Parts: sequence; C-alpha cells; structure tokens
Amino acid sequence: MLLIPEQFLGFLAAAVAITVAPGPDNLMVLGFGMSRGRVAGIAFGLGCACGCLSHTVLATLGVSALIAASPPAFLALRVGGGLYLAWLGVRALQSRGQARAATAGGADEPLPRLFARGLLANAINPKVALFFLSFLPQFIIAERGIVGWQTAQLGLVFTAQAALLFGLLGYFSGSVGQWLQRRARAGVWLDRLAGTIFVALGVRMIVAR
Repeated sequence: MLLIPEQFLGFLAAAVAITVAPGPDNLMVLGFGMSRGRVAGIAFGLGCACGCLSHTVLATLGVSALIAASPPAFLALRVGGGLYLAWLGVRALQSRGQARAATAGGADEPLPRLFARGLLANAINPKVALFFLSFLPQFIIAERGIVGWQTAQLGLVFTAQAALLFGLLGYFSGSVGQWLQRRARAGVWLDRLAGTIFVALGVRMIVAR
C-alpha cells in the first residue's frame, strides 16, 4: 500500500519548505561547499540526508508500537510533539535571519569521511529524532492501516528530497552563498515560511481527534 497522492504531495511540500529554511544542516552543507568545493559539499550534504534514515527507523518502530500498545501514550506523544513543533515555529518566526554559514576550515578530507561526518552529525542529533517523531505522524492516515509502513514511506520521501536539495546546495554552494549575502532578507522570509508551517502542524497535532 503506497501513499495516496494527496498525502504524498502535502507531505512533500511541507518537507521541502522545512529543508530549504536556514538551519544547522543546510548551513553546514553551504559552508563545506563554499570552503572546500562542490564535491565536498555534495558528499557532506548526502551524508546529512542519509542520516534521516536512522530517525525514520526509530519513528517507524516508536509510533507503531505506541499506537498498538498504548493509546494514552500516543496521545501524550501527539500533544508533546505538537507543542514542540509549535515552539520550533515560534523560534523561527522570531528569527532575524542572522544565521550565517560557517566556513569549514581544515585540511582536505576523503569524500567517504565527509559523507560519514554528515551522516553522523544528523544521526546522533536528538532534536532531529524528536522532530521526526513529531512531524511524520501529522501525515499518517490511521484509517488506511499499516501505520508503520506509512511512516517508513514518509521518512524515505523526506530523505530523498533532502538528498536532492542538499546535493544541489553543495553543488551551487558558492553561488548560493553570494546570493544570500546580497539579499539579507531572504533568510528571514525562509524562516517565516518554515515557522508558519511548524506552528500550523503543531496546532493541528494538538487538536486532532
């Protein structure tokens, strides 16, 4: 059973908006690409994207187990996750767009090592794990059943679009960095977009029946 078109397109639109908003991962990809070249930026970006697979597995097992074993526990996860998403949204809405891509210094590293660095940076981030546990259930249609399979598909979609966008960011990192420096307000509006999405999803998650 695959995701229905409305489910897939709605999730993809939200995932893309969240991925392109300035954040630690894409700013690190931008920094690596600007300082070490396109290939290094792509390698690190693909590693960051693939790190989402570990969070997909945890979300698939955790959400499915809670739904099957304890409806009250899942309710607590839903409310807590909704509050967390809303808090992330408020933080993004309050941002003044002052984030900057740090220059990634140091000697050249082999591409597999850069990939592994990106993979590890994402995989061990507890905030990303909590985000996946909060974000993916928003797009699950419980009436269709097989919640774990739906969750896994959503996680794979998120990983795929992140890999594409991070790869493109690594490739065009020099041009993107110059564009952001000339347009200081661009980061602000990207933050506003992501913040609005976070708040809307958080409220929806809390009030959903």
